[in-house]
Amino acid sequence: MPSTVRVEAARIPDRNRLLEALRDEGLDAQPEDEVGIVVPVGEGSNELFHQVEGVVFSVGAPFVPIEHEGVIYIRPPVG
Repeated sequence: MPSTVRVEAARIPDRNRLLEALRDEGLDAQPEDEVGIVVPVGEGSNELFHQVEGVVFSVGAPFVPIEHEGVIYIRPPVG
């Protein structure tokens, strides 16, 4: 199990809003590169994924979180 989960947003402003919201939720989220965020994982990365998903919806971003190989990508909805 990885010790961190990476989150990738589509744009820098989206990353900054999500970073602030994750920190407001008590997560030790740190910026990485231009659009990335790294979040340390305690036990249960599935719980972290659901927490990140809830944060994305709470900030009103028109993006959906997609988990792939240990990275949560925040992308526009398909369709």
